[in-house]
Amino acid sequence: MTVHFIGAGPGDPDLITVRGRDLIARCPVCLYAGSLVPAAVVAYAPAGARVIDTASLALDEIVGEMQAAHARGEDVARVHSGDPSLYGATAEQFATLRERNIPYEITPGVPAFAAAAARLGVELTVPEVAQTVTLSRLSGRASRMPEAETLAAVAASRGTLVLHLAAKQLARITDELTPLYGADCPAAFVARATWPDEAIVVSTLGRIVEDAAPLGVERTALVIVGWALAGAGGARSALYAAEHDRHLKPAASE
Repeated sequence: MTVHFIGAGPGDPDLITVRGRDLIARCPVCLYAGSLVPAAVVAYAPAGARVIDTASLALDEIVGEMQAAHARGEDVARVHSGDPSLYGATAEQFATLRERNIPYEITPGVPAFAAAAARLGVELTVPEVAQTVTLSRLSGRASRMPEAETLAAVAASRGTLVLHLAAKQLARITDELTPLYGADCPAAFVARATWPDEAIVVSTLGRIVEDAAPLGVERTALVIVGWALAGAGGARSALYAAEHDRHLKPAASE
């Protein structure tokens, strides 16, 4: 018996991995957060499966379902939005399962920031523009940020900054990042990337609050800031340059 933590991807059911889909299709128990994972994803569960929306359940109740399945010898598909390694409150589930000697495995999924970049049609790491992508968030109801991880600190490299769960704090973001990046720095607001009700605004730090206001979005949104959003400009990677040597050189003989 194994608890399979499965990344469902950002929203579009077609963006779950083949492995994740196949695991859901063979597990007799499926646990998912209905507020974040589309019903179409867990529809892959086999007929007669125990499918439970965990959105209203506490940790002990969720793990209790896993414990009961373990006693029955039944595999569990624990389906999380995006990728289980990011902002999914999975670490506490892993720790509790280890305490109870319940085996688990992780199947990665397409993270929200990758889906947002795809919908924006951009590369987040542009040669000579930005080679660092910082994934972070701001303090919210679920948990506070560590004291050292202030917005200014995580943005210090001036690379591409991706802020999760940031829909309600756009004003704070622009106030704190404008001195670092400049008011004319590109900024994007991406809500529910790849869902049918996806909403995207591409603007600048100086205008993003005003431009995104008509959307009325209050949750499940990313804010991406950085000059990589403007494209390559004149900078180009040597990878595809005509003069670039694409052949591996043999190791020098001693």
